[in-house]
Amino acid sequence: MLNDRLPPFVRENYFCGEWHHASAVMAGDHPNEWSDLMNALSIFRLKKSYIAAGGGRKTKLADDFDALFMSKGWKEKKFDTRVAVDDQEYDTPTHKIDMYKNGVAIELEWNNKTEFYDRDLNNFRLLYHLRTVNVGVVVTRADELQEIFNDLGRGSSYGPSTTILSKLVAKVEGGGAGGCPVLTFGIRKSLYRENE
Repeated sequence: MLNDRLPPFVRENYFCGEWHHASAVMAGDHPNEWSDLMNALSIFRLKKSYIAAGGGRKTKLADDFDALFMSKGWKEKKFDTRVAVDDQEYDTPTHKIDMYKNGVAIELEWNNKTEFYDRDLNNFRLLYHLRTVNVGVVVTRADELQEIFNDLGRGSSYGPSTTILSKLVAKVEGGGAGGCPVLTFGIRKSLYRENE
């Protein structure tokens, strides 16, 4: 059903996946957020300068990607979560979400260690259980981008132990997000722009 809901551009330029009927939840319960997501994925392009730039706290790619959502009212969000059992209260800390709006959580994982996927999926699982996140979305790089990194002499900076789509899919299919509906989008080579 996911392919039927995707605009042709998104279907052709991302490797797209869903678990637990995530696109049905988005289209039915969060049509505005679905529209925002499809619009952002349609506008985004992978610029050569994003790849050539060195690492740091937050990349220009991440800043530009987040800006596509912030203009529509999305925000970075950190939840203060705890569980109460009788008279005892236990903190259940979660990590901040890159972009959040109305029950939809979006994470961009570009070039981090694969453990960041575990963190994101566990966050989705916990916040779904606490009825705060209805759908989790992860946008990451498709494995095929390694060819571009190698051609630009940056291949060693984007190694096999970093965040790539095949590692994410394995973790989602292994139950990393629990019952939380999840959408994944892997950025394909067709989005690469040599001349910006």
